[in-house]
Amino acid sequence: MRVAVVTDADGGGLLQALAEDGTPTGPAERVADLAAAIAERERAARPRWVWAATADLYPRLLAAGVRADRCHDLALTEGILLAAEGRWGEPRAFPAAWARLEGRPVPEDGVRAAVRSGQPALFDHDLPGLPGGAELLAGMVAVHAGQQRRLGGGGAAGLGLLVAAESAGALAAVEMAAAGLPWRPEVHDAVLTELLGPRPRGGAAPRVLQELAGKIAAAFGGQPLNPDSPAQVLRAFAAAGTPLPSTRSHVLRGVDHPAVPLLLAYKELSRLHAAYGWTWLDAWVAGGRFRPEYVPGGVVSGRWATRGGGALQVPHALRRAVVADPGWALVVADASQLEPRVLAALSGDDGLARAAAGGDLYAALAADAFAGDRARAKTALLAAMYGGDVGQLMTVLRRRFPAAVGYVEAAARTGEDGGLVRSRLGRTCPPPSAGWLAATGRAAGPDPDPEAGARARRVARDRGRFTRNFVVQASAADWALVLLAAVRRRLVAGPAGPHLVFFQHDEVMVHCPRQDAERVAEVVTGAAEESRRLVFGDTAVRFPLAVAVVDCYADAK
Repeated sequence: MRVAVVTDADGGGLLQALAEDGTPTGPAERVADLAAAIAERERAARPRWVWAATADLYPRLLAAGVRADRCHDLALTEGILLAAEGRWGEPRAFPAAWARLEGRPVPEDGVRAAVRSGQPALFDHDLPGLPGGAELLAGMVAVHAGQQRRLGGGGAAGLGLLVAAESAGALAAVEMAAAGLPWRPEVHDAVLTELLGPRPRGGAAPRVLQELAGKIAAAFGGQPLNPDSPAQVLRAFAAAGTPLPSTRSHVLRGVDHPAVPLLLAYKELSRLHAAYGWTWLDAWVAGGRFRPEYVPGGVVSGRWATRGGGALQVPHALRRAVVADPGWALVVADASQLEPRVLAALSGDDGLARAAAGGDLYAALAADAFAGDRARAKTALLAAMYGGDVGQLMTVLRRRFPAAVGYVEAAARTGEDGGLVRSRLGRTCPPPSAGWLAATGRAAGPDPDPEAGARARRVARDRGRFTRNFVVQASAADWALVLLAAVRRRLVAGPAGPHLVFFQHDEVMVHCPRQDAERVAEVVTGAAEESRRLVFGDTAVRFPLAVAVVDCYADAK
């Protein structure tokens, strides 16, 4: 059962029961208290709610104490379907999907001049004026029905699962932001003080950075030097007889100069101060919680992004500040060597599947094909997935694991030819850009310019490297997203029970009463097996999770 939802400004709204194909099963119902009506239907039937955007409406429901079990997010679904149809990047929000369905001019996403109660309330002046609730509901029902037809129209077999998982992820994202990641500001402050010195006043640089800057200048002969200025650092190296192409860390590490270790330390601490310093702490942590705004599917591969806060890149040093509440614990689950295992499952390569059956895939690969040299085995496999010239190593990999190497090389060739590649569940990569088409088109003309030809080959190879990795990384994102949805469904909801608080690519974290920790660990492990089965079917490849029950995030690894 599905129910379409339209809200109004007074806390009420309209509900429309739908069949699975989107056909209305009765008249629309107006309710005075939308949250109460949704809560009642959750208890009775647990329908799949159909709404314009989870991020707009669901926070209001959560604030009223209402948790939705399932939903169909029209905007996220539209984005997935447009990409599958080779129209990646076209406007996907409900107003755009509605206009496209009716043959009207399609507004860009974000043209709404105002948002009220989580639904489009006022459109751009070039579009029809404010529709009534019934008209809005009819548009929503029509868009949903159209999406259901497109999902059943012979596309990728897993697209329905992908849409369901993406919508479940949107629910989880709002819930995680509401719950917040437990964060001890006093520990964060202590870590910063340990690494940078006391908190500076008046916008001054921390003491340790000032001291390092002085030492760097002294290493170059005492001339004034701003380590934050690449131009000044390059001039200093040139004056010292060591011209460099850039001040990137990997370039500096290849230079024998007393300033290098100082510069590397300065760069690392300066990044920490700029991204997660005291200003970050003041802005993002309140009431012992860090509440980032997650963006499901914010990266083309399906990985998540965030709007500020940098939740997906928390430095290891600051994981000490992530501490469970008294009497509670953190259950942290991290997938081991996920992308190589995904490649084994995607390609059906028996040899790579055997290597993925044990604990350390790279060690097994090394024993099988690289005379026990784990580093060489890892380098070869990463080059296969990401692109790179590793010469003889790739020859060995291609000979011993032909199906795996052939799978990513086929994806690379498709990308180089301007084609589209898809993840296991059907998430589709963006089409070539106009610049790409122009560059490759010029090289194919009747009198191709040699320089244009070289550029065309270069941009083609670049796209091939992207599509080579897309099929693996996006399929890994499929697995992780289905895992997240399965964990969420299996947990007992409620303020006193376990709840998801963190999700990062191949890692999930649950905050739970300590007495529930063992059960939650079993839930996560079971969800990983369910995800493997749903996404990859009957494969011998396993996706082991390292599950840790800890008081502090830093102790999980």
